Amino acid sequence: MSEIKVRVRFAPSPTGPLHIGGVRTALYNYLFAKQHNGDLILRIEDTDSGRFVSGAEEYITESFKWLGIHFDEGVGYGGDFGPYRQSERKNIYRQYVDNLLDKGLAYIAFDSVEELEAKRAETANFQYDASTRMKMRNSLTLSKKEVEKLIAAGERYVVRIKIEPNEDIHVHDIIRGDIVINSSILDDKALFKSADGLPTYHLANIVDDHLMGITHVIRGEEWLSSAPLHVLLYKYLGWADTMPAFAHLPLLLKPEGGGKLSKRDGDRLGFPVFPLEWRDPNSGETSSGYRESSYLPDAVLNFLALLGWNPGNDLEIMTIEEMIKLFDLSRCSKSGAKFDFEKGKWFNHQYIQKRSDEDIAKMFLPVLEKNGIKNPDFTYVKKVVALMKERVNFVPELWQQSYYFFEAPQKYDEKTVKNRWKEDSKEQLAELIEVFRIRERFDVEGTEKYVKTWIEKKGYNLGSIMNAVRLALAGRGIGPQIFHITEAIGKDETIRRLQKAIEVLG
Repeated sequence: MSEIKVRVRFAPSPTGPLHIGGVRTALYNYLFAKQHNGDLILRIEDTDSGRFVSGAEEYITESFKWLGIHFDEGVGYGGDFGPYRQSERKNIYRQYVDNLLDKGLAYIAFDSVEELEAKRAETANFQYDASTRMKMRNSLTLSKKEVEKLIAAGERYVVRIKIEPNEDIHVHDIIRGDIVINSSILDDKALFKSADGLPTYHLANIVDDHLMGITHVIRGEEWLSSAPLHVLLYKYLGWADTMPAFAHLPLLLKPEGGGKLSKRDGDRLGFPVFPLEWRDPNSGETSSGYRESSYLPDAVLNFLALLGWNPGNDLEIMTIEEMIKLFDLSRCSKSGAKFDFEKGKWFNHQYIQKRSDEDIAKMFLPVLEKNGIKNPDFTYVKKVVALMKERVNFVPELWQQSYYFFEAPQKYDEKTVKNRWKEDSKEQLAELIEVFRIRERFDVEGTEKYVKTWIEKKGYNLGSIMNAVRLALAGRGIGPQIFHITEAIGKDETIRRLQKAIEVLG
């Protein structure tokens, strides 16, 4: 008998932007699928029509395109098990709702929102279950004729699962081991809504997972409380033998204090919690994204992979191929993972260093244009990048670090002038200009040796002269080794900048 092919799915709801925790869930599904030569499916769970947000689905697919997470089938990819958008599968679900009703494993409930709210106000910790359902307005307490009359009159209803009390439900979780829940603590969740003719998440995802041959359900810890209900549904529908394996991932926690990572944490501490920038179509509020904040997608994936998973060695920087090879669900943590956004910056820094100077230079060109540097020589840009990229966490920061390679300083930092421009700086730099004039080659090593020999002969202080030269060239006390700057901008520009500093600061 051939081994069953691994099939996993990522099934977001288009109710807003994709949270970075969702990206991690998709990544873990991707790594697991690729390691086992399996399939990864993108399914859109849009049965909650009341929470649908325009543009959210397109945002989700664009996010994965930027991140480089490719799906084998699903929305936007096609496949043999479609449609993959749940709102397009309405006719499929109805037969399974009827199946449960016919077996007496579900019932129709007509309780209005107001009636339910009154019960919650009347009874502390009220839930719709075996202890309360016989006091409610449903097909268990109404006659068949009354039920048919209400339905014919267009009365809205939901179909609820009928959970019998005092039954131990066993959930096996790859990460958390065996979990036993008593059915008495579960409520009779709604599985179907007549208002839109759609199932709720609980039924739809079970039916879809079964029909699409899903072998493993890898999802966030927030769904762990739903797992016993899902186990029951597999049993009620007669699919217990084909139930997928469960793995509930640890939560992503706030950088400070306890609780789940939220957008408010990002707003407060200044980091994105969404992969791409999101503009809320209702409020108009804009939230930052990793792409627009100049993170490299492979750095984001590497960072996220290690939030809740340990590869079993000291590796931190890993290619996607290395992650696929090492990934193991049993090495995922049970406890939540603190979201260290500073570590995220560190990862981006490392990936900038890994990228070629040419790649980073191409990314830097739009930044240069934005700052008024039109059509720069690309070879020169690459040279500057090679000198400066180790100093930055993000490509746009290259401008703050290297602007003086592209334009002469228009002013001089007052604090640096006070500390580094001495009484004799004017005379010494005037002499240095003449030293530079007679120097034919302007290479780094030769010019450095030549100037230092001159300083030694004159008995000048090396630090004082170099500090003044740096101020003249960059306008501030920043930059790489002095002679890398002079070699890059050339002799004529070096002399011009020294002369200007003498005129302005003299």
